[in-house]
Amino acid sequence: MSDPLVIFTPSGKRGTFPVGTPILTAARQLGVDLDSVCGGRGICSKCQITPSFGDFPKHGVTVHQDALSEWNSVEQRYDDKRGLIEGRRLGCQATVQGDIVIDVPATSQVHKQVVRKEASTRPIILDPATRLYLVSVDEPDMHEPTGDLERLKRALENKWNINDVESDLKVLHQLQKSLRKGEWTVTVALHRPDHGPQRVIDVWPGFFEGPLYGLAIDLGSTTIAAHLCDLTTGDVLTSAGLMNPQIRFGEDLMSRVSYVMMNPGGDVEMTNAVRAAINELTETLATQGDIDPKHIVETVFVCNPVMHHLLLGIDPVELGQAPFALATSEVLELPASDLDLTAMHQSARVFILPCIAGHVGADAAAVALSEAPDQSDELTLVVDVGTNAEILLGNKEKVLACSSPTGPAFEGAQISSGQRAAPGAIERIEINPVTKEPRFRVIGSDLWSDDPDFTSETASTGITGICGSGIIEAVAEMRMAGLLDPSGLIGSAEQTGTDRCIVDGRTHSYVLYDGSAHDGPVITVTQGDIRAIQLAKSALYAGARLLMDQMGVETVDRITLAGAFGAHISPKHAMVLGMIPDAALDKVTSAGNAAGHGARIALCNRQSRIDISKTVRAIEKVETAIEPKFQEHFVNANAIPHKTDPFPTLRSIADLPDVSFNQGSGGGSGGRRRRRSA
Repeated sequence: MSDPLVIFTPSGKRGTFPVGTPILTAARQLGVDLDSVCGGRGICSKCQITPSFGDFPKHGVTVHQDALSEWNSVEQRYDDKRGLIEGRRLGCQATVQGDIVIDVPATSQVHKQVVRKEASTRPIILDPATRLYLVSVDEPDMHEPTGDLERLKRALENKWNINDVESDLKVLHQLQKSLRKGEWTVTVALHRPDHGPQRVIDVWPGFFEGPLYGLAIDLGSTTIAAHLCDLTTGDVLTSAGLMNPQIRFGEDLMSRVSYVMMNPGGDVEMTNAVRAAINELTETLATQGDIDPKHIVETVFVCNPVMHHLLLGIDPVELGQAPFALATSEVLELPASDLDLTAMHQSARVFILPCIAGHVGADAAAVALSEAPDQSDELTLVVDVGTNAEILLGNKEKVLACSSPTGPAFEGAQISSGQRAAPGAIERIEINPVTKEPRFRVIGSDLWSDDPDFTSETASTGITGICGSGIIEAVAEMRMAGLLDPSGLIGSAEQTGTDRCIVDGRTHSYVLYDGSAHDGPVITVTQGDIRAIQLAKSALYAGARLLMDQMGVETVDRITLAGAFGAHISPKHAMVLGMIPDAALDKVTSAGNAAGHGARIALCNRQSRIDISKTVRAIEKVETAIEPKFQEHFVNANAIPHKTDPFPTLRSIADLPDVSFNQGSGGGSGGRRRRRSA
């Protein structure tokens, strides 16, 4: 009988271990980022993990309830003294008993993730839906018997010309005390929805100058990024992010839908997980911003359709099969309490942007709001890359939209040495085309690895792996250096002229960094990594090409790269890889986190919420899953940069060596396996 398989998320690292192996030991042997400072005695709580049970088609395992050892006295002692979040175990105490999927929460990771989806500094016209109003209310009169709420409404109408106001029971609980404490002068927080009456959110005695706060949340398949905004100024106080805990149920959207299909109640598990993560993120932002979280009165969400349904607690199965029907595609406004978002004001309101189609969600609508291709004279291609890419193409005449299933490779997942963006991760790479020697930069340092001070500069973080931007640049640089042929094959040492190309089974890998002499990792780009990137970039390019076909064009005037990818990858590397169509580099620009910026616009400007509904109705949707040409484009895009598209602009600025490393070209068995120091 084979040893059990242990799979860690979000890293995707896996290995087999004998029954009885502590999870912490398995994590350390695989290089998983799981913290511990007490030597495994169950004291520090740094090694908390969350096991998952059920069928996992993506990982090819079924996890039974007895896959971990039983809860022990050490865990019980810690739980009694300090408390463990429900469902969590201590990695130093729980041992492997069968195949198991283990999620490592952000709080248990040594190298905390860097939020690559920073807030944009582009200006927003401030007109929030929730505002403060100071009013003086008539005192009660026995000769005119009316309730305090009715007299408050009358005061709002007389002072501010605001009529048609309603309130919920939570406000009534405090209204009378606030009126009397304020000697009949109160500050009222009113929320104005797109339709219907205004709603009293809160009442403070006397003059309350706030401020009030809101959250703009980009709920992605892999990462949840949020910005805490001051609703009185529009300023971003702080931003933070964490991994979407749903990753343990599947790295991509369809694997999560499959999990629901195979595990009754799986949708409830994922809904509970993501809502708990949002509450945790809310508390983190409030702490970082040094504010009272109860002053957060609004939240705007943008997300893809599967995340949209799971956030709302709607079974996403219909989105996994044609015709990909949404439960609703319209704007949603509802109480935060309906989503169990308890870390903010008890009467906070939630606004969710409209979805465009079954596979084109509210995140694409937010990108459209932020980048406004419908207002451009130039034909603009907007590409927002994530685990699921949203693509817009259009101008003032017409806008098309589609989504493309790129998968998590661009996020550093499914990559042999891959990791999330964190200090120590390789993010920039250059390879000398003559010597074939690499140099790189890591997150947390501005120095290149060939700088004399690099080692001391990175001593605290180390060199831990390679993130999404790093692997993209690595593959493009390998192609330009002649280490990789157009089909995506890595050459042998003899074929490439460098012993950094080592034998790896029946294929070859390229050694970027060898830290084994100092007990560090050996970071390589493997043939499997190349294939994962090829699949991701082919899906992206095929989606863009499909929209160009629908528009009847061969070229576009401008390309806008959005999301973490857009902010951290050079246009040249993206084009060498064949992720985007051929274009002049000065016509390829970065928009940063366009979806997050669109969420901020909707948070801070009420009119934009009305406008985006009109915009979405005018966008023409293209469904890649049923378009015959998509598969043809996908196959042709597997080549680097492309099998049939000539890329004339790219070839005028980048040398793409005409090499071939297939078995018939000789030297297929590769050169010597040798470890190198970077």
